[in-house]
Amino acid sequence: MTKSIDGAVLPDVPDLARMRTERHARLQAQMSSSGVDALLLLGTNPVAYATGAEAPGADSGRAGLLRPVALVVGGDPQAHLFTPYPDGAPAELAEDHLHPAIYPELPDGAAAAAAAVSELVPSGSRLAVDELPHPLAAALGSYEITGASGLLGPARLVKTPDELACIRTAQHINELAMARVQPQLRPGVRQNDLSAWFLEAIFDLGATGNGIDPIWQVMPDRLADGPWTTHGDVAFPTASTDRILRAGDVVWVDTGIDWHGYASDFGRTWLVDPLAAPTGRQAGQFRRWDEVVAAVLDILKPGVTALELGRAAIEANGGTRPWVEHFYLAHGLGTESAEMPMIGTDLGDAFDDRLVMAPGMVLVLEPVIWDEGEGGYRSEDIFAVTDDGWVALSDHPYDPYGSRSW
Repeated sequence: MTKSIDGAVLPDVPDLARMRTERHARLQAQMSSSGVDALLLLGTNPVAYATGAEAPGADSGRAGLLRPVALVVGGDPQAHLFTPYPDGAPAELAEDHLHPAIYPELPDGAAAAAAAVSELVPSGSRLAVDELPHPLAAALGSYEITGASGLLGPARLVKTPDELACIRTAQHINELAMARVQPQLRPGVRQNDLSAWFLEAIFDLGATGNGIDPIWQVMPDRLADGPWTTHGDVAFPTASTDRILRAGDVVWVDTGIDWHGYASDFGRTWLVDPLAAPTGRQAGQFRRWDEVVAAVLDILKPGVTALELGRAAIEANGGTRPWVEHFYLAHGLGTESAEMPMIGTDLGDAFDDRLVMAPGMVLVLEPVIWDEGEGGYRSEDIFAVTDDGWVALSDHPYDPYGSRSW
């Protein structure tokens, strides 16, 4: 199989300026086809996608006043960026497209934001927004407001070769950091100790941010042993704490870091003891997991539906769905750690049947092999759909369980 996307080979090093230009062109195309005159973005990841701007890590739900805002005007060769962090703007952004911060969550700030929009977008235009705080909604009364998800979703669904190279780089950093952490996994270590070592490692290795709180979750043999959810399924993930890990613990790990706006996703099942070996039952769960992934990869290529991929996974697992209720077989990855495409969700078979694989789509395959009373096995691996098949964007061993077959 080739490793090309629409004839373009994945680069070893991404061209970030070219990537930003291509992303802008995709947004412009989606705006044109949807009859949208301008796109106003407040969400952290959509703003990063539209502008390439970087900012210090913050919870967007609690730090709205500190986040950048983007305005994409139809036909304009660049997005406008309003930011409290001008040093994070990409080098190629024109000076007249870089503006001081605006604060649309506050009445005065919303008025200022609406005034800034009015200077660039005529009154009465169709304006798509991803978030709309009440003060901003009132201030934008002269515009026809519509949602932005219908534009952002299709634009971000398939990735350019440079975007895939960014994901691969982010994942490589994540995997190197986890290779440093795993030998420290031994009885008496706390979850927070592992998090500290991981966070130190990722920034030493070149990460530009940490995406999720590192997860080191001890999994029970039975759902009732908890942690559990109100609908009776094993709860995953739970946050890192000062819990002491003990010999015999089976730990599902999950980490995700950012590199220039792109996420990674690492998932493995580890045993608490660097010298531990899986039992026969645990080794069997790993083999079943490997068979499921191999079955999916055997048919993964452009034109295949998500429903076909899900059915291949179920058949390889003896007719039983290889993921627990609130999980899924696969999810996408890009400027967010979980985005479309998603396979095996509660949206149902009809949704999956309409979701057709195309070059540039990214799948994080994460089957879960669960045997009630005997626990389970879970790992995650990242793949991109290429012109004639797939290419792996992750490459990490499965110690101490063994080697994969694909």
